[in-house]
Amino acid sequence: MRYDIAIIGTGPAGLEAAITAKVRNKNILLLGTKALSAKVESAHVIQNYLGLPEISGVAMQQQFQKHLDAMNISITEDRANTVYAMGEYFAIQGHADMYEAETVILACGMSVAKAFPGEDENLGMGVSYCATCDASLYRGKSAVVIGYSQGEEKEADFLAEIADEVIYIPMYDEETSLGSRVKVMKNVTPIKMERVGSKMVLTLDNGSIETDGIFILRESVAPSQLVPGLEIEDNRVVVDRSMKTNLAGLYACGDITGAPYQYIKAAGEGNVAALSAVNFLADKKKKQ
Repeated sequence: MRYDIAIIGTGPAGLEAAITAKVRNKNILLLGTKALSAKVESAHVIQNYLGLPEISGVAMQQQFQKHLDAMNISITEDRANTVYAMGEYFAIQGHADMYEAETVILACGMSVAKAFPGEDENLGMGVSYCATCDASLYRGKSAVVIGYSQGEEKEADFLAEIADEVIYIPMYDEETSLGSRVKVMKNVTPIKMERVGSKMVLTLDNGSIETDGIFILRESVAPSQLVPGLEIEDNRVVVDRSMKTNLAGLYACGDITGAPYQYIKAAGEGNVAALSAVNFLADKKKKQ
């Protein structure tokens, strides 16, 4: 199935884009989490969102969900790993499935995590961001999983069903709950990764691990890694006033486009991005 508009992210920008696109009668894919936005939920009080004075983050999330329910908008719980511009459409590689869309709106927030030394250079050649996508490549091999939240543990367990050895390094304080086939290494810090011969070597603050592959499972992927060829400046996606990126049919909105990091600004950009995507589709249809 090919969607009219795929929206990646379930914060204020992504939700507003989805609502606007749905009002315009477009077939949409909304990728993200049914918990919506951890950033919004954790806000103590929000004072500058029009119509919702002195509202808590939890209460705002509830209002967002009511709006989605009223418009019968569903969320596909998956995380986009890579977005490929295929010419006439976009292919989105998720952790759970592959998706296709005529246009894409990036509303996945700002990734503050810095790449490890050696991460970018070895991406696709021993470094991966999706264990469920690449697990089949590690049958009979070993792998290290660096997980940034408890939600990543299920990917390590899945990988352990195929690989001979899986080492899991949690980058969080909460207790882990992994199967017996996964070895957990706590209280260690990854420093860098490099290819040595046919193996990857992960250097830690207290030693090193030689393995066949390294999976880095963060809550969000840096935009430069998410979309090949996307124009980035100071870790933000470059857009014009229509939220258009340098790639035709691809739009971005919210924190991913830079400051100010305000919910009202994100929602406004989501509205503009969706309208721009709708106009792009209309122009494309006229040319066909």
